[in-house]
Amino acid sequence: MKALKTCVAAIAAVLSFGAAHAESQKILVWHSLDAAHKAIFESFVSQFNRSQSDVVVELSAAPDDKAMAAGMAQAIKDKRLPHLVQLSDEFAPETVAKDNRVLPLYELLNKYPIKDVRWFLPQTSGYVRDGRGRLLALPLMAEIPVLFYNRDLYKKAGLNPDQPPVTWRDLQNQLIALQNAGVQCPYATSRMVWVHQENLAASNNQPFASRNNGLDGGRPDLLVNSQLHIRHLAMMTSWVRSSLFTTATFEDEADSTFANGDCAVLSSGTGAWAKLDPRKFATGVAPLPRYVEASKEGGMPLVSGSALWATSGHSAAEDKATAQFIAWLVSPTVAAQWHQQTGFLPLTEAAARAADVSFYNRIPGAQQVVTQMDRNPSANSRGLRIPRYQDVLAILNEETALTLRGQKPAMQAQSDAVKRAAAVMSAK
Repeated sequence: MKALKTCVAAIAAVLSFGAAHAESQKILVWHSLDAAHKAIFESFVSQFNRSQSDVVVELSAAPDDKAMAAGMAQAIKDKRLPHLVQLSDEFAPETVAKDNRVLPLYELLNKYPIKDVRWFLPQTSGYVRDGRGRLLALPLMAEIPVLFYNRDLYKKAGLNPDQPPVTWRDLQNQLIALQNAGVQCPYATSRMVWVHQENLAASNNQPFASRNNGLDGGRPDLLVNSQLHIRHLAMMTSWVRSSLFTTATFEDEADSTFANGDCAVLSSGTGAWAKLDPRKFATGVAPLPRYVEASKEGGMPLVSGSALWATSGHSAAEDKATAQFIAWLVSPTVAAQWHQQTGFLPLTEAAARAADVSFYNRIPGAQQVVTQMDRNPSANSRGLRIPRYQDVLAILNEETALTLRGQKPAMQAQSDAVKRAAAVMSAK
């Protein structure tokens, strides 16, 4: 009899669990994160699912942005959109938000407010805000370009690892010292155009495009044929010829080269931090170098990155569940952990305060990189609005590659890029 009662109780417990699970609202989140960030995101989602029983988040990962676009196209045809989808920054958030399949985040949060949340600095979420300052998407993967450097190799070359370069001339001198110490890959960069074209302008407090970097509307003209851009690209080409600059990639491939310990210095987004193993070597981080002759004080870098966009056409229960997941992601403790594990910028001011001080102590320069975003940005650092950005980016990639390979002078490449981009942006 006792065994029978135990069996009945066990069955009742299973049925009760099943009923509770059946009542949970399921939401689908699609992303295209790289392997390092994918693993972190999956662990966070698992933590959320375990923390409550009202909502179950299911993830679907695409290998890259192209596969994500193809998947979304099919989902639109099938009328089975995910609730949240990761989209890369194409400098046209208002255009994305006008799509009737998109639910702007401010509309979702107006219905289901998140209490006690102050976004960590308006400028760090500007790339997903409209002209009225309304938040269109969740800037979960916001980042800025920085300089990572191998402190162990700096010591080997007789350099002070606590004195990273302030200017590009400083960096050149350090790269020569590293090369003389036997380092085969002194310098590498990921996302060549983002770092060396877009943020070259911003970090030197210069415009990247006319019409207030496109924020004033209309078709802007690229300003990469400026003296600043031409001289910088010419310098980078000279570094390539002298083997100071051995790895230039237009996506994030150079991140792995640096993470493996093959290169001494890397310019990339702050998110590259997630790919680094502190057991291999000690890493320092610093703001991008600048040219004092262009700007004595310099400027803030442009915040960019992917974001999670909500989609429309779901039930009120599904929208509420989506808002609940977002509220959990931006809660101070969770957002602080996300920032520290991924290298992406803190989502909220509260998250920045909640970040463990020892985290910044372990990464020389990390505190400086985050606090530099405390300043009010100049007009040149508030963001970009570039029509048909992917086409423009392809042009810049091509012209920059021709120069680095020695097939076209910097001045001609930059001038050609301006003309070709204007034609693309004017096309209907």
